[in-house]
Amino acid sequence: LSLYSSPARETKYVENPQTQLEEGVSRLRHVMEPYTTWCQAELIDASKVKVDSSLCSDFFSEGYEFLQNPPAGFYPRLGVIGFAGIVGLFLARGSRIKKLVYPTGLMGIGASMYYPQQAVAIAKVAGTQLYDWSLQGYIAVESLWKDN
Repeated sequence: LSLYSSPARETKYVENPQTQLEEGVSRLRHVMEPYTTWCQAELIDASKVKVDSSLCSDFFSEGYEFLQNPPAGFYPRLGVIGFAGIVGLFLARGSRIKKLVYPTGLMGIGASMYYPQQAVAIAKVAGTQLYDWSLQGYIAVESLWKDN
């Protein structure tokens, strides 16, 4: 039992009247709604990544199966390569460039110990790419030098 009587509830919600600006914006939105929905649908269709679901599901299922039944010694190799990256982070105190170069370099060295054939193939491709870039840079500098 309450000691005090509760006051009668006489609250009533009253919405503020819209200003002319709000009414104008509301009318504009209603008029433009079909066009905006059409544009949104076109943009969504254009921006969707066109990926075949069977290809995507095959990729993830193959990865899952690989991790469930890895080749012999896969996890210890992965541990050594990951530990090399952590050591690289520990050694890379100071500049941001060191924090990028040391871990990736040490992980690359660790991976090349376990996968030498793939490392040779990657080194060949990287070497030709580096040679092409340096040649393009040399040509650009030479053309600038001759122009002056």
